[in-house]
Amino acid sequence: MKENILGLHHITAITGNPQKNYDFYTKVLGLRMVKKTVNFDAPDTYHFYYGNEQGTPGTILTFFSWENIDRGFTGVGMAEEIGYSVPYGSLDFWQERFKQLNITFAGKNERFGEEYLSFIDGDGLNSSLIIPKIADERKSWETKEIGKDFAIKGFQGITLSLKKIDKTAKVLTDILGYRLMSQEDNRYRFITDSVQSASIVDLLENADGAAGRNAIGTIHHLAFRVANENIQMEYREKILSSGLQITPKIDRNYFYSVYFHEPGGVLFEIATDNPGFTVDEPLSELGTHLKLPKQFEHARVEIERVLTPLKSN
Repeated sequence: MKENILGLHHITAITGNPQKNYDFYTKVLGLRMVKKTVNFDAPDTYHFYYGNEQGTPGTILTFFSWENIDRGFTGVGMAEEIGYSVPYGSLDFWQERFKQLNITFAGKNERFGEEYLSFIDGDGLNSSLIIPKIADERKSWETKEIGKDFAIKGFQGITLSLKKIDKTAKVLTDILGYRLMSQEDNRYRFITDSVQSASIVDLLENADGAAGRNAIGTIHHLAFRVANENIQMEYREKILSSGLQITPKIDRNYFYSVYFHEPGGVLFEIATDNPGFTVDEPLSELGTHLKLPKQFEHARVEIERVLTPLKSN
């Protein structure tokens, strides 16, 4: 139903060196650079968007590039792992690829009846490639080295680490329309039935866990997807009515956003499908130009001077 949360919209993490980040996500993982822009709150730093051809919600991983801060580490009150959906039978390909490219990874394992392969990027960000129980029919972005039989489809889900899951679970079920699907030890899997992909949020309960540090190599926030601004505003009122604080609507050029911290400490966003990434670039040229919001266009020369040059070949 259009009124529902439609799974994950995007996930935003923090990187240090922008070139290293670009090389890993486009060349190692084979994602498309969908948008190269700047942080709207700090225009002297990059904001990268990776995804499939169109940058379809549910495939979009974004990074703030903050080169002058330290590396962070995950802990309770944070999102700790990104899960990507990949085709059946592709994990051997990825395992061999990671070996050849000296990418740190763990051996294949199983969770909730799904086989997965965990790895970390050059900043230490935790991710997994997962074979979903139900085949993912989304069209992936392909490269010369990574064809359709192996290419990443988009998000399968995300894992949050919490001291106690109760209040966070209540936000997921009572406000965002998720339901508890299953439990394995201290991991609780929540799912929305409104979409078949990017539909999972896992909650890890760790009462004795230490707090993390949100910096390079960690997830900054996760965004849930809605079809348009009217639905977004309905959810905003629902969140306010629950006693949580939430921002006004913010124009991010490619979607509209509202932000709130859920009770466990994780920063949540609700983002719209509209207007999309072709609002300022044609589909064939997505990610090839530095795009600036209108309020910073007058300072383009100065902004380009301070940004680290990016080699895209």
